[in-house]
Amino acid sequence: MAFAIDEINRNSNLLPNVTLGYSLNDNCVNLGIGFRSALSLASGQDEHFILDKTCVVRQNVTGLQWMASEAWTAGTPLQTPHLMPYLSGTLGIAIRRGEIPGFRDFLLRISPDIQHNNRYGNNVPPRSVCSESCPPGTRMARKKGQPECCFDCIPCSEGKISNNTDSMECTSCPEDFWSSPQRDHCVPKKIEFLSYQEPLGIFLTATTLLGTLICAVVLGISIYHRSTPIIRANNSELSFQLLISLKLCFLCSLLFIGRPRRWTCQLRHAAFGISFVLCVSCILVKTVVVLAVFKASKPGGGGSLKWFGAVQQRGTVMVLTSIQAAICTAWLVSASPAPHKNTQYHNDKIVYECVVGSTVGFAVLLGYIGLLAILSFLLAFMARNLPDSFNEAKLITFSMLIFCAVWVAFVPAYISSPGKYADAVEVFAILASSFGLLVALFGPKCYIILLRPERNTKKAIMARGIES
Repeated sequence: MAFAIDEINRNSNLLPNVTLGYSLNDNCVNLGIGFRSALSLASGQDEHFILDKTCVVRQNVTGLQWMASEAWTAGTPLQTPHLMPYLSGTLGIAIRRGEIPGFRDFLLRISPDIQHNNRYGNNVPPRSVCSESCPPGTRMARKKGQPECCFDCIPCSEGKISNNTDSMECTSCPEDFWSSPQRDHCVPKKIEFLSYQEPLGIFLTATTLLGTLICAVVLGISIYHRSTPIIRANNSELSFQLLISLKLCFLCSLLFIGRPRRWTCQLRHAAFGISFVLCVSCILVKTVVVLAVFKASKPGGGGSLKWFGAVQQRGTVMVLTSIQAAICTAWLVSASPAPHKNTQYHNDKIVYECVVGSTVGFAVLLGYIGLLAILSFLLAFMARNLPDSFNEAKLITFSMLIFCAVWVAFVPAYISSPGKYADAVEVFAILASSFGLLVALFGPKCYIILLRPERNTKKAIMARGIES
């Protein structure tokens, strides 16, 4: 204290034309005397107090009386006394003629070094602030019109943190990180994609494998019974190709599950587009062959079959599929699909997805599949009333109706689904349309082969054709 007073008196910039003095007395741990002397000084009364001269050994300073006067050495006291009493454990300064410039800041600098006595006998540093310290996760906000030591602690907003006490600003987390719940450190953002480990991914994977297994079983049954009339009457070679293409359709679903990578993004739509065109091409050629066979059965129509022999059927399927392959190649070369980290859906998550690259390319791919499907449906619808001995036109009509309905519903659902749910919608459409074709086209045949073998004869098939 004496050092501080000496420094103030020496520095003419702090209190110009004012000299400070002090009177230090021992009140022998009698707080009443200390308070009364402080109030006497503050009120300007020149009251003397008789102190007990027989203090115990322990002596504590509980009161400081500060007096100031202009030209102290001249003996002219100020009419306004200065007071710095300890009240309720807080060091305060009362100066009646307005605040002295620079004096409060000086006291704030030296206050951490001052200790005082409280009623419990503990020495603790006096507090020179009106607000508590702001913990990590918050920032200081000054209270307008109040001293600098008065502020509010404002929690950091989402995505920002402060990891120090009394931070003035909150700092933003890096792009791949997000603020912790306490806003005191950054944590890596959660990564979201259609995973093999989550329930939805497990269900879709299991359904895909089930469909592939059923295709394999039906193919085995068809090959084993390939010499029976029901297989021979429905173009066994195209039926085998159709089953193989359906297996590829099921398996391409797996490319949509798992963390997107560059090669999976490029392969998923190409495999999907080519597999489904191969499948629908086989159905289209089967439908055309049905019409050709029926026309050849009539007088003078025998020449129509020469244009739809086995070689022509294979060639037509290859040409139609090659067109889709060319579309996929042009798409991949011009604007290839690629993995993308999307942070627009959720602030605290990174959604891994495959961007199609070219919306036009994706639309042309789907449009070509739709064109072949609609053409197959129309031809099958025209041939639906032909005798059953020739074909499966009714089954094709029903299967293509399911196929078209699924993919018409797919487009709006895909556009409105964000992130991994868009992939789930596409996988669901692939599986639904594949199961529709598999059940509609091969279910009745397998039923007859396995459960009604008496109907798997040439006589029975011809009889149904005559009845039709």
